[in-house]
Amino acid sequence: MEHNKTWYKINDTEDVISPSLLVYPERIEKNILAMIDIAGGTQFLRPHIKTYKMAEIIELQLKHGIQKFKCATIAEAELLATSGVKDILLAMQPVGANIKRYFNLVKTYSKVKFSTLVDNFQTLTKIDHAARKNNSIASIFLDINNGMNRTGIWPNEKAVELYKMIASNSNTNAMGLHVYDGHIRVSDFKERKKRCDAAFELVLTLKKNIESSGFTIDTIIAGGTPSFPIHARRENITVSPGTPLLWDQGYANLFPDLPFLPAAVLFSRILSKPTDNLYCFDLGHKSVASEMQFPRVHFLNIDNCVQVGHSEEHLVIECDEEEAFQIGDVSYAIPFHICPTVSKYKEVLTVKNGTITGTFKVVARDHKLNF
Repeated sequence: MEHNKTWYKINDTEDVISPSLLVYPERIEKNILAMIDIAGGTQFLRPHIKTYKMAEIIELQLKHGIQKFKCATIAEAELLATSGVKDILLAMQPVGANIKRYFNLVKTYSKVKFSTLVDNFQTLTKIDHAARKNNSIASIFLDINNGMNRTGIWPNEKAVELYKMIASNSNTNAMGLHVYDGHIRVSDFKERKKRCDAAFELVLTLKKNIESSGFTIDTIIAGGTPSFPIHARRENITVSPGTPLLWDQGYANLFPDLPFLPAAVLFSRILSKPTDNLYCFDLGHKSVASEMQFPRVHFLNIDNCVQVGHSEEHLVIECDEEEAFQIGDVSYAIPFHICPTVSKYKEVLTVKNGTITGTFKVVARDHKLNF
């Protein structure tokens, strides 16, 4: 529970550009500690960096003993490598030109333990060929679909054969299984656990079938933010939450059982008052994730208003009180979806005790850094 109800406020806003994204490193660090506590330590923790893409937040986790990380893009993998991380999973199987980019990265950072995912024979063949060409051994997790229906192979006999091929090829090394169950988003923890356990049974059955064929599964990486507390209770399961460090209003509403603090806030101003009860903010699609239904943000210092319009540069709200606000007034808001919101900013402002202390660069917001 928040004791300081105005923790987000900046004392002097005169020179603060709006819109801006503010982050609060002390709160981020508290979220890191909470994540480690839920995971039972750092041994079976591999957090995803897709939400924030910032070197300073990676370094905060390294400081607390987290050694393994997960990412979605080559740019994020490069950021992790340049930040001193020694164990990096690219959790989106590389296809097309990204296969070459991946092996160039592996070759450049030869002391880093890289791995990636595969969910089909065609991609495996191409990665195997690229590994031979680069005189390399590709470490690969088999990506499993246990109901998400986004990526992954269904855990059936075909999956067994694919894993056997990964393990048998001379230029690929089978690392284990990877499963993301982001489709399990039930607010009630008991029901979420029930569904998560049922879906995970498919993975455990696959593991048993692979091992009965003479191959060993040493590692299973499972879950995202909603399910990682459930998987953390299993024996020898690595968990990979992504959103906890910055948090957002969407997850805060859906999962009240999770103890994380909002640590990223949008700073905005009222641009216009087109009618008596409508207020327009400089918080358009270019400034906050807009793929969700309304509301897109949770205002921290505005009550009794409804979000009614959103376009490239503008967010319009309707309020009961006609004289509640003035043009130029400052607002603070937590995004409902933080991950794509962060990517809209080249840098974020860091805040401590109401004072802006500096900036963090969102290094991996672009699809390409050097590779």
